[in-house]
Amino acid sequence: MKKFIIYSLVIVIAICALLPFFWMISASLMPNGAASVYPPRFIPEHVTFEQYKSLFTRLNLTRFLLNSLIISVGVTVCSLLLNSMAGYAFAKHRFAGKKSLFKLLLSSMIIPGQVTMLPVFLMLKNMGLINTYFAIIIPGMASIFGIFLIRQFAYSIPDSLIEAAKIDGASEFQIYSRIIIPLCKPILVTLGIFTFMGTWNDFLWPLIVMTDSSMYTMPVALANLMGEHAQDTELMMAGSVVTIIPVLLVFLVLQKYYIKGIMMGSVKG
Repeated sequence: MKKFIIYSLVIVIAICALLPFFWMISASLMPNGAASVYPPRFIPEHVTFEQYKSLFTRLNLTRFLLNSLIISVGVTVCSLLLNSMAGYAFAKHRFAGKKSLFKLLLSSMIIPGQVTMLPVFLMLKNMGLINTYFAIIIPGMASIFGIFLIRQFAYSIPDSLIEAAKIDGASEFQIYSRIIIPLCKPILVTLGIFTFMGTWNDFLWPLIVMTDSSMYTMPVALANLMGEHAQDTELMMAGSVVTIIPVLLVFLVLQKYYIKGIMMGSVKG
């Protein structure tokens, strides 16, 4: 009876969580005006793909998808490279002021991101990077959270393994690329999913640094679309579906490593 109650509760919660997504997909397949009737329909009477056709032909959504893809992949690759190097150094290397520096980095996490937006914007403006992909990629190249996550995971790697590699004549780069990176694969995938999802869904920063509408990312383009087509509910739902598909695919493909990284990320530290 206890298991039955728990499973029933989980099923109810899952249905409540998935119901808005189901209606979003269903509404995107309805003709104009069909999603605004009362009582609301959850199953379209006539399935049509006209809304998706309008997104890619009339509204040029392909450009915004490409912008988001370039920025998200660029930020993710740079973040994994720099965060893994820094996390490995904080976990396994000895240097003066390591603990103090790491505490200083952690303390900076309490500063809201909105506070640093103005100085970062002015720095990028002086560098002439406003309205370019680099205006979003450079601030996201490393994060305190990413360094902390990889540092905690790297603690689980035996020091004897690294010492044996040094005795065999392996260079620091060989140890990092052939030992640390393969062993940190689960946590790197986890961080990669976090970074990709955060960058893809980011709205405020791209809105600030992108002044040309052709450089908009998907969230900004979708918000702009809502201002112009506020009454076109079906079109808005189709845009929302297109926005979440890449993130959903990334998560489904890498979920095995994601779960493993979450379970092992705080084993030691």
